[in-house]
Amino acid sequence: MPSPYLIPSEETRRELIVINSRFIANLAPVASTDEARAFIKRIRAEFPAASHNVPAYILGGGNTVTEYFSDDGEPSGTAGRPALTVLRGSGLGDVVVVVTRYFGGTLLGTGGLVKAYTEATQAVVQAVPRAQRIPVQIAMTAIPYHLFERVKLLTTRQKGAILDETFGADITLTLRFPVESFQGFQTGLRELSAGQVQAEIIETSEMLVPVS
Repeated sequence: MPSPYLIPSEETRRELIVINSRFIANLAPVASTDEARAFIKRIRAEFPAASHNVPAYILGGGNTVTEYFSDDGEPSGTAGRPALTVLRGSGLGDVVVVVTRYFGGTLLGTGGLVKAYTEATQAVVQAVPRAQRIPVQIAMTAIPYHLFERVKLLTTRQKGAILDETFGADITLTLRFPVESFQGFQTGLRELSAGQVQAEIIETSEMLVPVS
């Protein structure tokens, strides 16, 4: 299983002015090349009169990544690569940024452009909330009524959540746990029920957990 990595939890925008040029950095979470391209297209459509819309993205995380950048008409190496370098240093994966520039009438030079695109990307990277995608297991179990409160406490202790409750002859619960916590819940459930009750995994998926 690949190591978990941080991703943006929502779209974020930051702006700065550099010698009359306006730089607008938009950053978003993306899960595929198609999503990244769609975001880039949307930002270009939002700012059609801009001098440049410079994109960069990283898909995946850790040692398994797909990267892309474009200078979008700026001198080679002065725009997209600095933006990508900031993304690499941020520790974020599954992330796309587009830095929009409105030319302010004063040439910035190659060093000035690198600095401006770097700072614009840094500003939005520093502002974006982060989350981690973790593997989870969805399980179901049917428990007698007298165990309900104790099973709820057990679920909380094992970092789980009750997704659904159905009351009939027994109480049928649908629960979600981080993968590493499920076995602890299963063991606790057997102990509470003297071995009479266990949970059945019905799905394995992922969820986003905010990271402060």
